[in-house]
Amino acid sequence: MAFEYAPAPESRAILDIAPSYGLFIDGEFTEAADGKVFKTVSPSSEEVLSEVARAGAEDVDRAVRAARKAFVKWSALPGSERAKYLFRIARIVQERSRELAVLETLDNGKPIKETRDADLPLVAAHFFYYAGWADKLDHAGFGANPKPLGVAGQVIPWNFPLLMLAWKIAPALATGNTVVLKPAETTPLSALFFADICRQAGLPKGVVNILPGYGDAGAALVAHPDVNKVAFTGSTAVGKEIARTVAGTSKKLTLELGGKGANIVFDDAPIDQAVEGIVTGIFFNQGQVCCAGSRLLVQESIQDELLDSLKRRLSTLRLGDPLDKNTDIGAINSAEQLARITALAERGEAEGAERWSPACELPSSGYWFAPTLFTNVTQAHTIARDEIFGPVLSVLTFRTPDEAVAKANNTQYGLSAGIWTEKGSRILAVAGKLRAGVVWSNTFNKFDPASPFGGYKESGFGREGGRHGLEAYLAPSSPEGER
Repeated sequence: MAFEYAPAPESRAILDIAPSYGLFIDGEFTEAADGKVFKTVSPSSEEVLSEVARAGAEDVDRAVRAARKAFVKWSALPGSERAKYLFRIARIVQERSRELAVLETLDNGKPIKETRDADLPLVAAHFFYYAGWADKLDHAGFGANPKPLGVAGQVIPWNFPLLMLAWKIAPALATGNTVVLKPAETTPLSALFFADICRQAGLPKGVVNILPGYGDAGAALVAHPDVNKVAFTGSTAVGKEIARTVAGTSKKLTLELGGKGANIVFDDAPIDQAVEGIVTGIFFNQGQVCCAGSRLLVQESIQDELLDSLKRRLSTLRLGDPLDKNTDIGAINSAEQLARITALAERGEAEGAERWSPACELPSSGYWFAPTLFTNVTQAHTIARDEIFGPVLSVLTFRTPDEAVAKANNTQYGLSAGIWTEKGSRILAVAGKLRAGVVWSNTFNKFDPASPFGGYKESGFGREGGRHGLEAYLAPSSPEGER
């Protein structure tokens, strides 16, 4: 008999969510200039968590002015002094990690074991890592005495709200820039809690400003004439619009956009290990990951064996309450995203692909989608081309390494890929031919703050993480006497 798992819910008692939150500008929480607010909802229950001020163009201008004023003193601090603030933020994140993990799970819908064991440790690690760089910028490979750019306008998505904040804010502060950040409208709470952490760490006023709001606030931030650097993570369509806005200006721009990652399994791969990697690659965070391994390319000779094993493994995944520590599959982030996933899955069936999901009872409230895989998929199918951003896996086959590479590269995206084989020489040979920003070998979705991340083609440009992540926030030093 299979083991039964008793419910093991994480307590909400550690978390205190206020009934309303303001914008965080110049070190203080404040109402929006026009008084507008919006509600943030828990996707697993549709419970209203809080009411949040909605930023507009006037608020963006106020925040940018606060950041510009703070930049004068912040950029003049020695790197060792800026590092102290970053170290302090990292330690507070660690101290409050349980609280933040519960908050992220409630606001985003992902399982608590992911926010607790993946997101929060990586958030702290990024602040620790860039704190270490703050006084070593002369040795980062970008010339002697590189200078900060000024005010960084940053727009982050809803799939990893606090982690994407860390990816952007940590290098910006380490290099001496100040920040105006707009979190996604469906997940504003962890960014607002981070604003409180900034105050707790004694960060000078105006160095970090948080503006919850909708797309109009993000557009106003990107277009603001006094923003020197724009960083965006999100959809390719919005990224293209941002690129058009920034074109012709002196603003630096980095874009981390969509993906349609190929997970390539060769016939000598350890099947059980590969199956775990496939599951991690596409069902982690309900597949709402830019670098998800959403296309499985399996060598034809082992297709049946691997699919049988994969289906058995999917039948053991537990879907339900994200606060339950046993849960593997949480809720989809929003009704809008659920509708998109549903429509694309239905199109896959209509185009002739064969759909399979394990027996799965979906909760009666909230936004849910069962883990799904499609077989009999060709490269012409919409589900093999378009980013679904959900727990949907398309399975294709190949016969030779060259065919695997050709199929993997046959996409407008170029963010990630995975290779499963026991041959080190094959890993190196295939990885070198894949047009992807990150290639994992015999693993998937592994991240480290010291490792750069980013894409090619319609997956964007620029790198976040590692030494490379400093470059977009630095200007080459001017000759002596010039400014």
